[in-house]
Amino acid sequence: MVEHLVVGLMSGTSIDGVDAALVRVSAENPGKFSLVEFVSTPYSQSERERILQICDPRTATLPEICQMNFRLGEIFAQAVLDLLNRAKVDPGAVLCVGSHGQTIYHIPGDSTLQIGEPSIIARRTGITTVADFRPADMAAGGQGAPLIPYFDQLVFGADATTSAVQNIGGIGNVTVVGGSAEQLPWIAFDTGPGNMIMDFMAELATNGELSYDRDGLLGSEGVVHEEVVEELLTHPYFSEKPPKSTGRELFGKEYSQQLLEKYDLTPLDWVATATAFTAASIVQQYSRFILPYVALDRIIVGGGGGQNPTLLEMLAKRSGLPVHIHEDFGISTDAKEAIGFALLAHATMHGQPSNVPRATGAKQQVVLGKIVHS
Repeated sequence: MVEHLVVGLMSGTSIDGVDAALVRVSAENPGKFSLVEFVSTPYSQSERERILQICDPRTATLPEICQMNFRLGEIFAQAVLDLLNRAKVDPGAVLCVGSHGQTIYHIPGDSTLQIGEPSIIARRTGITTVADFRPADMAAGGQGAPLIPYFDQLVFGADATTSAVQNIGGIGNVTVVGGSAEQLPWIAFDTGPGNMIMDFMAELATNGELSYDRDGLLGSEGVVHEEVVEELLTHPYFSEKPPKSTGRELFGKEYSQQLLEKYDLTPLDWVATATAFTAASIVQQYSRFILPYVALDRIIVGGGGGQNPTLLEMLAKRSGLPVHIHEDFGISTDAKEAIGFALLAHATMHGQPSNVPRATGAKQQVVLGKIVHS
């Protein structure tokens, strides 16, 4: 059996660092893969602040966006080299790198921008690099996101059980796979906020010492204000029908600051309430757009939210469903999205379409990404 080594890179909306996964993929059956090595490289505080600055239209400048495109290319390239060094793998043995890039701004159905110059990655590593995955789907009439349903279908699509595979990164997104999923008019969409508001409130509650709620401890200490959660659930995004996608533009720093101005909660209560808001928004979206068509048997959580026991408990209680994490199925929660972009890049290198029209709303399947040779 012919196998390829592929590197996947992911820097998500949480903007906490870059994840790099080295994946061994079957050339004949991309659903057969194994994780060889994984490295997560956190951004320095100054790097994170620079990225957050250019994600905000109020503070972004063209020179800074231009510079950070190249700077992130260097950071991503070094992440690849560090990964291969740890795995003791020569760059010449790697088929390609698949880099999602760092989303700076995403306007669903209109345009999108991810940076982290792939030419830098290809030149520094000597490895052909696939990047800029979203635009091809948008050119075909799609939202450009979510893209990880390709991974979810490969891994869970053949199961008899109907699963909601719920990623909780900065933003939450769900893919319904297996069982009765084919009865749905859409199988994937962004459910709304993930960790983004929780992270903001955790930083507030710890005076900047923590950038996220480690192990959900802060959220477990605060009091959930249900009346605030119920009001937040009236946001117009939650009434939009799939296919739909969202990001920092709707639920980022500006939104979080507006919450502080509108409601008088203690910092710990804000962490708890933001955690409940994420869980409640997920359950609300299932009730509106999934459960009228199919019954769900379980929820499988990935992303940083999978490491927050308080959030998982709230999700189980509010949904009434068994909640699992990816590790229950032998998949690294931390590495999942990076693995996903390794598989997407592998498909691109073989000329295979990898968007999921019933997730993004595209009119047809298309080959995603742009290939930059080393």
